[in-house]
Amino acid sequence: MDSWEDEQAEQRSCLICGDRATGLHYGIISCEGCKGFFKRSICNKRVYRCSRDKNCEMSRKQRNRCQYCRLLKCLQMGMNRKAIREDGMPGGRNKSIGPVQISDEEIERIMSGQEFKDDANMPEHTWGNNGDSDHSSPGNGISDGNQPSPVSTLSSNRSVELNGYTTALREQYIGNAMAQHYQFLPHLFGYAAQPRSLYPQSHTLISQLVAAEELAPLGTPMLIEDGYRVTQVELFALLCRLADELLFRQISWIKKLPFFCELSIEDYTRLLSATWQELILLACLTVYSAQVLGDLANVTDKYTPSDDELQSFSEDGMEVMEKLIYLFRKFHQLKVSNEEYACMKAINFLNQDIRGLTNVTQLEQLNKRYWYVCQDYTEYKYPHQPKRFPEIMMCLPEIRCIAGKLVNIPLEQLPLLFKAVLHSCKSSLNNYRTGSSPCVTKGTAPAN
Repeated sequence: MDSWEDEQAEQRSCLICGDRATGLHYGIISCEGCKGFFKRSICNKRVYRCSRDKNCEMSRKQRNRCQYCRLLKCLQMGMNRKAIREDGMPGGRNKSIGPVQISDEEIERIMSGQEFKDDANMPEHTWGNNGDSDHSSPGNGISDGNQPSPVSTLSSNRSVELNGYTTALREQYIGNAMAQHYQFLPHLFGYAAQPRSLYPQSHTLISQLVAAEELAPLGTPMLIEDGYRVTQVELFALLCRLADELLFRQISWIKKLPFFCELSIEDYTRLLSATWQELILLACLTVYSAQVLGDLANVTDKYTPSDDELQSFSEDGMEVMEKLIYLFRKFHQLKVSNEEYACMKAINFLNQDIRGLTNVTQLEQLNKRYWYVCQDYTEYKYPHQPKRFPEIMMCLPEIRCIAGKLVNIPLEQLPLLFKAVLHSCKSSLNNYRTGSSPCVTKGTAPAN
């Protein structure tokens, strides 16, 4: 295993400039030069300009010629501003994991300096296109301000530089020491993966997670006679019964988890209270999606909302509807396996950011363990999809975002919301199967 790790380490290249990467910095695999450039740019609130078409070549030799395009690529590839420590010292400041995914509008606010001015009320520093060395010096125009401004993203609570993932933790999980320079999780965005076997530890842990799942079809009756018209009250009652069954399955799942004895009942109670909506939504998007887009969609088809219901549908409801449609299509494209689903669910559940937890350290180790296991499995199972793992992980903060917004939707609007979402997704799926229109459209998720 060590030889495989060393071999892959030699193949790693910076996602920004292609230079030899030294590890995972601010959420993505990168070299020391781009890591330092990104940190200086954010800490010192720099605003650059491009004298060309904002599409300059980024390579080891060319990277210093246009700071604007270099910072732009850092943001586009997922470098996380919130992972930079406020005191400017080495090491990340968050306890979460992964790259961030932000909208084009938000990137433009950062590149223009508007984000910095709004946050810190600092004067704008404009830097010409005179190149940027890879080492800070008193003469490079660094300002005294050293506070990075926060950025609002879908994954703002789930991103961090992983340099803190120590050799001790890797040894605890894998059982073998690693070279000092590569004590990171494997990088998120891919190299040309080589066929290999799955680590025995990963196989065992994934098998245990899948065994804890109840993957049988949902038992809530969803068959309606032809010609029957479903009322708003009846559809709402059905949604409540489905939520009850799904919640009961989550409670049973917790008791079967392989790490059940490693956390207290109090912590499990807090975790479930904070994540149950996210877990139910993830299940509906993956393992129960056939039933949701089949039986449940057939029921919602028989419900006709009144004009008053249509007129009173809120802006929040429209936003959640758009995000749900996007996620249904995204998961249809990804075709998440049961093994990936089990890992995603565990990672989302083991959220160390929840207040009131008593054993945050153990929770963080468990989260990283299954993050690592999921990446190992995905890279082993899908060697020709090097970006599959980050794409799957980026769905989790979007699910969390939707779950957070659902609580603001009036209960009486939920039947119309589900009817609209399932009708759109079912129609897209049927069009996809007939070849008239793809179910999954390329593009970004709806903005927050």
